[in-house]
Amino acid sequence: MATMVPTKRKANVAAGSLPPEKKQKQKPSSTAKLSVFKDEEPAFPRGGASVLTPLEHKQIQIQARQDVLFEQDTGKKTPRDEFEDAENEGELPDHSIAPIATNKRKSKSKDRKWPKDNLVGKATVRIEGLSYKRLIPGSIVLGQVSQINRYDIALSLPNNLTGYIPLTSVSDKLTKRMEALAAAEEGAEREDDNTGIFPKAFFSIGQYLRACVISTQQKEASGAKGKRHIELSVNPREANAGLTKTDIVTNSMVQASVISVEDHGLVMDLGLREPDVRGFMSSKELGANVDISRVEEGSVYLCLVTGKSSGGNTIKLSADSQRIGNIKKGSFIADAPTVDSFLPGTAIDILVSEVTATGIAGKVMGLLNVTADFIHSGAASSGKGLENKYSVGSRVKGRIICTFPTIQEKKLGASLQDHIIYFRSKATTSLSLAPSDLSPTQLLPISKILDEVRVVKVEPGIGLLVDVGVKGVRGFVHISKVSDGKIEMLAEATGRYRVGSVHKARVIGYNAMDGMFIVSMESKIIEQPFLRMEDVNGGQVVKGSVEKLIVGPNGVSGLIVTIAEGITGLVPETHLADVHLQHPERKFKEGNTVAARVLSTHPDKRQIRLTLKKTLVNSDAEPWISYADLKPGLQAPGTLVNVLPSGAVVQFYGPVRGFLPVSEMSESYIKHPEEHFHVGQVVNVYIVSVDEAEQRMIVSCKDPSVFGAAQQEALTNIKLGEGVIGKVTEKTNDAIVIELEPSGVKATLPIEHLADGASQRCLSLAKRIRVGQVLRELVVLSKQEAKRSIRLTSKPSLLKAAEDGKLLKSFEDVTEGAEVHGFVKSITLTGVFIHFAGELTGLLLRQHISDAAIRLPEFGLRRNQSICTRVLSVDHGQRRFLLTMKPLPEEKERSMKAIEEVDACAKGLSNSIDQFSTSIEDFTLGKLTKAKIVSIKDTQLNVQLADAVQGRIDVSEVFDRWEEISDRQHPLKKFRAKQVLPVRILGMHDSRNHRFLPITHRGKAPVFELTAKPSYQVPTDLDILTIDKVAVGSIWLAFVNNVSHDCLWVNLSPNVRGRIRAMDVSDDVSQLKDLAKNFPIGSALRAKVVRVDVENNRLDLTVRSGGSSHLVAMTDLSKGMILPGRVTKVMERQVMVQLSDSLSAPIHLVDLADDYEKADPTVYEKNQIIRVRIKDVDVPNKRITLSARPSNVLSSSLPVKDEDITSISQIKVNDTRRGFIKNVADNGIFVSLASNVTAFIRVSDLSDDFLKEWKSGFEVDQLVEGKVIAVDPDLNHVQMSLKKSHLENDYKPLLTFPEIKVGQTVTGKVRKVADFGLFVVVNNSANVSGLCHRTQISDQPGSDPKKLYEEGDAVQAKVLSINKEKKQISFGLKASYFGSKSERQSALQFISTDKRAGRAEGEGFGDSDKPMDEPNGVGSYEDTDAEEARSSASEIDFDKMAELNSDVESDGIEKRGVDTFHKESLAVAPTNGLRGVSPGGVDWTGEMLASDDLDTQSDTDVEASQSKKKKKRRKAEIKVDKTGDLDANGPQSGADFERLLLGQPNNSVLWLSYMAFQLQLSEVGKAREIAERALKTINMREEIEKLNVWIALLNLENTYGSDESLEKVFDRACDCNDKQDIHERLISIYIQSGKPSKADDLFRATLKKHSQSPDLYINYATFLMTTLSAPDRARALLPRAMQALPQHTHLALTSKFAQLEFNSPSGEPERGRTIFETLLSQWPKRLDLWNVLLDLEMKQGDQAVIRHLFERVTGSGTHLKARKAKFFFKKWLEYEEKSGDSKSQERVKALAAEYVRAQGKQKVEH
Repeated sequence: MATMVPTKRKANVAAGSLPPEKKQKQKPSSTAKLSVFKDEEPAFPRGGASVLTPLEHKQIQIQARQDVLFEQDTGKKTPRDEFEDAENEGELPDHSIAPIATNKRKSKSKDRKWPKDNLVGKATVRIEGLSYKRLIPGSIVLGQVSQINRYDIALSLPNNLTGYIPLTSVSDKLTKRMEALAAAEEGAEREDDNTGIFPKAFFSIGQYLRACVISTQQKEASGAKGKRHIELSVNPREANAGLTKTDIVTNSMVQASVISVEDHGLVMDLGLREPDVRGFMSSKELGANVDISRVEEGSVYLCLVTGKSSGGNTIKLSADSQRIGNIKKGSFIADAPTVDSFLPGTAIDILVSEVTATGIAGKVMGLLNVTADFIHSGAASSGKGLENKYSVGSRVKGRIICTFPTIQEKKLGASLQDHIIYFRSKATTSLSLAPSDLSPTQLLPISKILDEVRVVKVEPGIGLLVDVGVKGVRGFVHISKVSDGKIEMLAEATGRYRVGSVHKARVIGYNAMDGMFIVSMESKIIEQPFLRMEDVNGGQVVKGSVEKLIVGPNGVSGLIVTIAEGITGLVPETHLADVHLQHPERKFKEGNTVAARVLSTHPDKRQIRLTLKKTLVNSDAEPWISYADLKPGLQAPGTLVNVLPSGAVVQFYGPVRGFLPVSEMSESYIKHPEEHFHVGQVVNVYIVSVDEAEQRMIVSCKDPSVFGAAQQEALTNIKLGEGVIGKVTEKTNDAIVIELEPSGVKATLPIEHLADGASQRCLSLAKRIRVGQVLRELVVLSKQEAKRSIRLTSKPSLLKAAEDGKLLKSFEDVTEGAEVHGFVKSITLTGVFIHFAGELTGLLLRQHISDAAIRLPEFGLRRNQSICTRVLSVDHGQRRFLLTMKPLPEEKERSMKAIEEVDACAKGLSNSIDQFSTSIEDFTLGKLTKAKIVSIKDTQLNVQLADAVQGRIDVSEVFDRWEEISDRQHPLKKFRAKQVLPVRILGMHDSRNHRFLPITHRGKAPVFELTAKPSYQVPTDLDILTIDKVAVGSIWLAFVNNVSHDCLWVNLSPNVRGRIRAMDVSDDVSQLKDLAKNFPIGSALRAKVVRVDVENNRLDLTVRSGGSSHLVAMTDLSKGMILPGRVTKVMERQVMVQLSDSLSAPIHLVDLADDYEKADPTVYEKNQIIRVRIKDVDVPNKRITLSARPSNVLSSSLPVKDEDITSISQIKVNDTRRGFIKNVADNGIFVSLASNVTAFIRVSDLSDDFLKEWKSGFEVDQLVEGKVIAVDPDLNHVQMSLKKSHLENDYKPLLTFPEIKVGQTVTGKVRKVADFGLFVVVNNSANVSGLCHRTQISDQPGSDPKKLYEEGDAVQAKVLSINKEKKQISFGLKASYFGSKSERQSALQFISTDKRAGRAEGEGFGDSDKPMDEPNGVGSYEDTDAEEARSSASEIDFDKMAELNSDVESDGIEKRGVDTFHKESLAVAPTNGLRGVSPGGVDWTGEMLASDDLDTQSDTDVEASQSKKKKKRRKAEIKVDKTGDLDANGPQSGADFERLLLGQPNNSVLWLSYMAFQLQLSEVGKAREIAERALKTINMREEIEKLNVWIALLNLENTYGSDESLEKVFDRACDCNDKQDIHERLISIYIQSGKPSKADDLFRATLKKHSQSPDLYINYATFLMTTLSAPDRARALLPRAMQALPQHTHLALTSKFAQLEFNSPSGEPERGRTIFETLLSQWPKRLDLWNVLLDLEMKQGDQAVIRHLFERVTGSGTHLKARKAKFFFKKWLEYEEKSGDSKSQERVKALAAEYVRAQGKQKVEH
């Protein structure tokens, strides 16, 4: 038997209370036991004897007495820890009532002696509530389910505690289910982390459960208090621990899990040690609201024992809460065999033994102690005292809620609260036994802020009870939650928080077990935005701090952002910014504050997704979080989450998603959405349609406001089938876009709807239609108002049907037997769908197609082909109808009657041509007779056999032999009308379907099929030709019946038809270019059969002598063969040619022409037939090399400029060859000399000059000429050079460093001027330069170099010394160095005459005069020469940074590379040749128009001032006196202007001054007349002068005219000038005159027509940002421009858009920084980008950002060239001198010195 020992806490207390001599004898206490009883020991042994020994009884009494004495002596209770967890910190008051000792004397002496009678006495029960410290593993508590999460269940415990139940601690059955599911899914990739087990199916909110404590953990967190976590188990094995079969009695409560669900109830597992004991619950005992079919195996219920079976192995259970809570009828334990029957959840009858103000104590069955604390005794919720409610000796009903394993004497905690006793949720009024309609949390949600709460009770040292405004439910404020500061003690009558005081508070929780709200009065809690994850709403803008960067395999994959205490959200990688960040870790640091918007919340998964995209965060649009709130027309931004070929999926907030069809992505056609959109991109969309029930939505990027109300009304008024007129605005390969008049609504006319005939005719008509042409014969075929789509047709059959009112427009128009006209929509194996107007479709089944057509491929029909059918039947219920091409039954009857009438009349056959036939019955198969020609057609002769008896002779039945045909294109031309021919009857002819029929098929008006072949005019057996009799390889006469773009359809006989592919029509390729012209219908051909397909009735023939091309295989090809081919695709680099059905090959640029300059693939058209030559056939690799050179395919005598190279052996060293650049690599370029020969050119062989950005001068497919310098036939290697020194024989080599000698006199120019001297570059040298020290500049000492020379000046210098090791040259410029006076004069003469030439000559040396513009519009640094690259520290003196005076231009760093874009970029002079827009328009004084002259004069003035400054001698110039031509006062009248115009008729300034003069007189009409005169008078070559007048006229009409007059002038100006220029000028006028809306409209129209101008996009974006303050629209222009403009413009364009973000008041500098960072990550060596960004950041003024940028650009180490480093260090030093201090300046100098040392070290290593 185990001994009873005290717990550690009580042992410490006792030890502290004993006298010193007792302390020495006391031993350390051992670990506390869970219970003093063991499972195998009965609590009530036989005879009622105690299980404790007398010694144990003595120990217990002594310990209890010591506890009481200690508390009485100290006046203190056991100290409590502060609350540290949001869930378990607010533990409700623990009123531990000390036992009352028999001896109450108190000793005042500190070292009093302990009387012996104080150590023995009778102690009462200690009243205490449940707390976190009293919970140990093994504790059993009653709880209520408060929250169901994904992986665990939250259980509310007494005294504001919360525990969590993992899914693995629910039941054994559920654990097995999860293990089986995990095993089944093992090895398979899971789309998500869903386990397949849904906790909500196993539990319900408010459900009571008994739980066993598994563990209590206090997780430590760095920098914060630890978090307390209580892990529970509701598995019956733990929850029913200690129970045996004998312990289970009626009305006791047991926990049970569902093992299986049967028809009449549930089989339950009780978790007992006896495996044969099971529980059973009838379906009627589940409760009124529980459906047994929804009960899951593994579910757990706290059940009432209602009985046992006779053997005791089956326990009858009930989970009906009403029955469990009906304690008045005895649902409580009245007797039990052991105390183990009393477990939490069991209702008991309590005998009250003690009542205090804070709780009660009692006994059950007279032996077991039970206590109810302050909360569960009802003292907290009731306003009355417990003394008035309960009395000692009375009996009350209660329910056990917890056990106290740490207490030596078994004691239970009970609750007297009504909702626990009656086993239901807390009602809003404690007096009602029935629950109210609303729960407390519905009346008062958690996180709600209460302006007034009233204190109703104060518990000193514990907290406050407050009235929160909900009847029957109070709130509790723990002392730690009363104020932000620490409060030691609370008082009821005094202080701020006395009873009756009112305060502001916030509800932070609700405990269902206690039936009490948890409230906080802390300001930080009240002001906190969110307390729970449930408080966060989708679409809400929040602020938070970066907690963690998530690093994945590809870098940073997301951020964790804290938005409130304990609440974090995930920012996915795609939502970090509007653009993709290469290095997110540089922008986001832990602790950074960010603004975000909530994308979605999943409280059950404990997940929040956020976005940091500025477009979404700063959007003013109302977030779309529910389909119910959405309607068509709303606009909002969304994020693309998936891009599909048919469209894209757009994610908004919460569950709202929309589908963006590809047709709604743009106004223009988009073929591949993935080329224009990407996942993560933000798009502004409009709702087209929304279906709330289906949770579906269709959105569009098209702005519905563009489609105005007038157009919408016009679209509504357009009726199906009505005729319209429209103007062609656009042509595509498949359709024509038409603008309907006068509404302006756009409509589409498919090419196939231009005609009824063959598709070739439709294409021919389409080629004749021009943009701007007005089409009149149009009919509306379909209309979709939602998509604003109208489809038109111009088919004559449909036009006629619409005109006659027979065009089907709706189902109501369909009537049986009616003849209807439509077109083929689609063809299937079972039939054909025929389309009519208004999306009406009928079905033509296979059996209803004519017999002749049913055997043809696709029934002889094609899509969009016109067709005439009859309505066979109509199904009004299903709203569908069937069509037929066969005669209807009544028509057949009429036909039979007509045949009978004809047969009756046939006996009287008259005027037969053969004069022998008397009846139509005489015309039988094979009969020889005669016929008279009635008419002659291309393919037949129409003849007459007798009166009313017609016949036809097909052209294929006229000739027996090829030689009989004299005119091959018009074989029947030799016949004439009324000519009589001998014929023979073959059969009948179906005139409707143009098909041959047997002789038995005689119709109403029979037409006989005849033959006039001489071979058939003899009485022999007639053998009619059929396709099965045609043999492959046989030769036949074929006659063209139809012509298509890729083949000819020919007839061998009236009933045998075949096809000749275009490439098989002739050996002469020139005839294949126009098949219809060279092979008209009726033409005769001699063709050979190449394939026969009897089953599909297909026959292929060829006319070529070499056989058909479709049979050509690669093995049939050989070098030198000349074949026809059909162009299938035209690309920039090659032309794809199809040789046969299975063979295609490209023709490369080198094989297109004999002169490479004429090699242009665009001269070829798709489907064009050309002649090609086989150059090479590589069968193993299936590769064919073709050539279309005239010298190869034709007998051309034209000279061959570029030889056709077939082998590398043809190439010799020193040959000059031309070729096309194939690839531009880092080490050189590869040039294609032939299809199989490629030459390599090293970088050093590209030019005699040094080229840094050499790649910008070469591009793929560029034609270059070079000299072969090496050939290796074995390796098939050819090396070439593009140097002029190799190509030109008279080339003079450049001067090199070794050729410079001391004493030599050279000419050069000044590269740079410094305080210590000049840097001079030698002319005509390989970039050889040297230094002229200031002491060697002039004979006069102390001369200042900067005053004597400027950069670019031409000088004559003498070599004083040469340092060959360092390759340094020292020059002297003193006049004394050049000897005699004549030599000095010649030097001066050289300087004065060669100065400008020197500037031009030096452009090849990378100096400042060389333009930096590149093809992509973004300049770059020019490389320094070899001498500069090896410059030493002595030349770049970084120790004297203040003396560095190189500016941007001299150091090769210009803003012409990436233009620094300002508002003034819109202002462009009229004659500068740029496409900019001048906001100033034209002034009437003409000053602006004279800006060109002023610019020229200014250049001259600068040059003159420079020459004056240098005091250079100039020859005397003759002065011309022009004052006589000037009038001092200017023209004062019209006559004066007319007089001046006689002498200067082309002077636009004079004309504009004349117009201004008239406007001053208010003569607007005369001003117009003068403008018109000027336009007629000014010479047509003076385009600029005329343009000035046009602009002035536009200004005039804008100011004084109407919109109509301005529009007319504008149209005229566009016709006479460059349209884009005029558009931009008018935009400028609108902006200047304060008409931004008109300027905006004109900008849009201009961009549609001129989408290839980068400046236009920039100007429009600037206008939107500055004038309209519409940054979103401006930013949307960038992706549009990137899509429209070529690749090489993207860098400059993106840079200028980024600069707009800095310079515009509506811009966002942070967005601009992001764009620049993206550019710099792609082009890190583009120092012009760094320079522009530095200038922009300097304007912003953030010193930390600026210095960081300087460190980045200068921190590239030795990779940064010296001159560039000098520039940036100088710029940095100037900035620090202006904005920094001496310390920062010294730091810059130190970094510069470090760079110099690194340069020197690198030089030594090399």
